[in-house]
Amino acid sequence: MTFRPYPGFTIAAAILFAILCSLGVWQLERLQWKLALIATVNGHLADAPIGLDQVLRLPADQAQYRPVTLHGRFDHDKEAYVFTTDAAGDAVYHVLTPFTVNDGRVLMVDRGMVPADRLAPASRAAGNVQGQTGITGVWRVPDAPGIFTPPPDLAKRIWYARDLAGIAAADHLSLAAPVVIEAGPAPNPGGWPKGGQTVVSFRNQHLSYAITWFGLAGCLLGVWLAYHISKGRIAWR
Repeated sequence: MTFRPYPGFTIAAAILFAILCSLGVWQLERLQWKLALIATVNGHLADAPIGLDQVLRLPADQAQYRPVTLHGRFDHDKEAYVFTTDAAGDAVYHVLTPFTVNDGRVLMVDRGMVPADRLAPASRAAGNVQGQTGITGVWRVPDAPGIFTPPPDLAKRIWYARDLAGIAAADHLSLAAPVVIEAGPAPNPGGWPKGGQTVVSFRNQHLSYAITWFGLAGCLLGVWLAYHISKGRIAWR
């Protein structure tokens, strides 16, 4: 047997091979982390609703996606609207409304979405429940506005992200927590806003990424072998 690999090529290939395998292992570790995260979130969503004091005592990652029940009053005069699109690509708006719980603390509730022709409160007055009420929704820390998020239209109270700090500042509100309570699917009178809009969607491509990295490592090994065999540096006799 002849085994005389080129030293420089072999060292470079070995380093690259180790890097590719390390990336594959890292993606497998990320896959396990993502699966655990999905299981945790689904478990939280299946839990019984808890109260405000209970959820505030939890660590942030344990509070996320927990059902919460609150009792108090909506301040419908301070509705804010967050623009987005539905599955068909049509413009819709999420209605964010301050909710004052019975002890005076204020939280922001995403009551659900309305189409553009229901944006005006007068077009869905029946759904704006007055006085004492109770709500159950999902505790969420919303994504912060990105660098490409358009500025809000303050005159029309339209925002392009759930910028709780900006919305609260515009209405001189002090929120008890930087979270939004996403209203559950219980229908509002008149049908609007339409709650139950919580979406649990985690991109999970880690297995395919791992296969890609390990595949590239295998290809590199194949190239290294083929090159040396073609040069007679590796041969079986």
